[in-house]
Amino acid sequence: MLESKMKWKFADSQTARPAWDSNRFSPLIKELLLQRGITTREEAEAFVSPDLAQLHNVQLLSDIDKAAERVHRAVNADESILVYGDYDADGVSSTAIMIKTLHELGAHCNYYIPNRFTEGYGPNEEAFRTAYQNGYQLIITVDTGIAAVDEAALAKQLGIDLIITDHHEPQEQLPDAYAIIHPKCSPNYDFKELAGAGVALKLAERLLGYFPKHLLDFAAIGTIADLVPLIGENRVIASYGLQTLSRSRRPGLKALLKVCDIEGGITEEDIGFSIGPRLNAVGRLQNADLAVHLLLTDVQDEAEEIADMIQSINQERKNIVNAIVKEAEEMTGSVEDQGVIVVAKEGWNQGVLGIVASNLVRKYDRPAIVLSILSEDGVMKGSARSIPAFDLFTNCMKIRNTFTHFGGHSQAAGMTLPIENLQILQVELNNLIHRELSSEDFTQEIEIAKSIALPEINEELVEEIRQLAPFGMANPKPVFQLEDIPAEKRQIGNNKNHLKIQFRHQNKTLDGIGFGLGKLFYYLTPKTPISVVGELGINEWNGYRKVQMIVQDIKIDDNQLFDHRGKNSSQVTSYVQHNHACAAISQKLPNMTDFPGSVQCLTYDANVNSLEETETLFLFDMPTDLETFKLLLQRLNPTNIHACFQLENSVYMNVFPSRADFKWLYALLFKRKQIDMNKDLPMIMEAKGWTKARIEFMIDVFSDLGFVKIEDDFIIINPNPVHKDLEASVVYQGRMTKVEIEKTLYYSTYDELRTWLSECLKDRVNSKEEVVYGL
Repeated sequence: MLESKMKWKFADSQTARPAWDSNRFSPLIKELLLQRGITTREEAEAFVSPDLAQLHNVQLLSDIDKAAERVHRAVNADESILVYGDYDADGVSSTAIMIKTLHELGAHCNYYIPNRFTEGYGPNEEAFRTAYQNGYQLIITVDTGIAAVDEAALAKQLGIDLIITDHHEPQEQLPDAYAIIHPKCSPNYDFKELAGAGVALKLAERLLGYFPKHLLDFAAIGTIADLVPLIGENRVIASYGLQTLSRSRRPGLKALLKVCDIEGGITEEDIGFSIGPRLNAVGRLQNADLAVHLLLTDVQDEAEEIADMIQSINQERKNIVNAIVKEAEEMTGSVEDQGVIVVAKEGWNQGVLGIVASNLVRKYDRPAIVLSILSEDGVMKGSARSIPAFDLFTNCMKIRNTFTHFGGHSQAAGMTLPIENLQILQVELNNLIHRELSSEDFTQEIEIAKSIALPEINEELVEEIRQLAPFGMANPKPVFQLEDIPAEKRQIGNNKNHLKIQFRHQNKTLDGIGFGLGKLFYYLTPKTPISVVGELGINEWNGYRKVQMIVQDIKIDDNQLFDHRGKNSSQVTSYVQHNHACAAISQKLPNMTDFPGSVQCLTYDANVNSLEETETLFLFDMPTDLETFKLLLQRLNPTNIHACFQLENSVYMNVFPSRADFKWLYALLFKRKQIDMNKDLPMIMEAKGWTKARIEFMIDVFSDLGFVKIEDDFIIINPNPVHKDLEASVVYQGRMTKVEIEKTLYYSTYDELRTWLSECLKDRVNSKEEVVYGL
């Protein structure tokens, strides 16, 4: 039995028919649409077939007309306009959208991306003063600015008009800007979840007087990379943007796709796992200007050179992340009493701390805050990531005074705080999370669309599911549950940290890949059904297409037998799980230091009635009789049994003397009356080809039955023995018992041993039923 790492939550069963009657959608698509809250034909059509006509009127955004009038006035007066962006993929995409738009209007403009390390997130006063000195009279922020209260005041003081376009959570006080274009600050605008690039696209539409389809590639990158909900307008922008990106002729995008090794139609996964991370990597390690330059350049050679530089930066970013994650995990230690993980160290690269925090959240199922200590400034800067059950933004706002700077949303945030506030931060957040959440809330949850059988899975099914793409936040790729017996299993990857399993049914096969699940290889036992949950997709390699499942979690409901017989017993320590009941039958556990104190060390003479049930049982010592073993097994009632038996002197493998052997030896003794063990034994061994141990055993049986007596080294025949059968000898019976034990528990096949153990435990259930019904 293997517990799942996550909580499996099956989507609500929709027994009611949808409010449409059409063959337009298959039963599966109808069910998936209903799970997304889509109940009418109109809603279903709009979801499956996104259309630009579904986009809302831009003039419903507050201040957008005022902002457009000011920009046009600046263009006509040849004023200098500065686009102030952010250093992530959404920020650089938004910057590219606004610069392209202003160029089309003929504006005199430039862009500015703050340096993450020297300036931090968002507008800053020094940058605004520099803009003033350089003659800029209008600043437009994209993907940033909603928290820039002081900077807006400074701009007003300097005589610079500030237009803020943003999508991050507004705080208690809004900046006193010339105009604020923000869905959440616009009561009449129905869709509140636009990314920064989506808001920039809206302003571009208003400025140009038509919808700029040619900018949808940038908008799709920002929207998908920023993990905003891919529903409503975001779904339309992403869907059309992916099409635009797939046929884009922009040199920068073509060069970026080349280093990402992406060909053909672009998917949301290409942006999420390849394009977005590379654009983000630039701002994480240096100034993000390089990423904006790549998107804007019209020179192919320059684009390819920049793309190669970005590829190298991204590899460097990966190396830095791996190093910091390792250090952070060592600092984290035990998380049992930690509601929120907080780690800090001097020298950590601030640009990658959000990725590190995400790694800690995935590993420990806890919100994580990762901070870089800047001793010279007396502050710490870093990033936080959360779990679905804990609203990080809301709870951090309850202790807002702890931070010098803070911003973000429910699942992610950035912050700066004095070094001396570190303990306050940890204590206060731990208090908040323990008051708000139970222990179950920390377990990661996965929502499963439905259970599916292997014969149902094919390429047509995967293509059918793609009707609901692009997938992302609020529209996750459907996860399916499959239960079957793996035909093959193996560890893959350089460090064997991934798991590959294959299921077969008649002539149909399905490969499952579990990234990071390599250790579960040892928990899969032969001929045991397993349940897997994961996403279905197409693995395309060398022109060959095959359906596969990306496995996200595994569980096993059946009792299991792990066969370590004759193997190095030290290896079994890796199976001990600290949060599960474990027991071991052994005079002394091997490598005792590797076993936690929670493991009960038992022997076969233990008082059975005093024992409690255990989940996992390790069997190191062979029993002296099978009945005692059965009673102990039934009392402990384990779900997982590890057979770790070792044999040095096997009885079963030594040939058991036949009746004819006993008869020949007794006849020799009867004839000679006595035998000298030192003198005659070698002669008998040579004549019969018997081992010394074999002869000694037969003599012990004769002695036990009273046929002979042993004096010094002589075997003397009893002239008047009482007739007894060989089976009456305790020595003979003991040998037979050992043979049966070894045959049953050690030399049996895996299937034979599993069946025998199962029958033992089944007898326990049957005997309980007899007692209950007998009463």
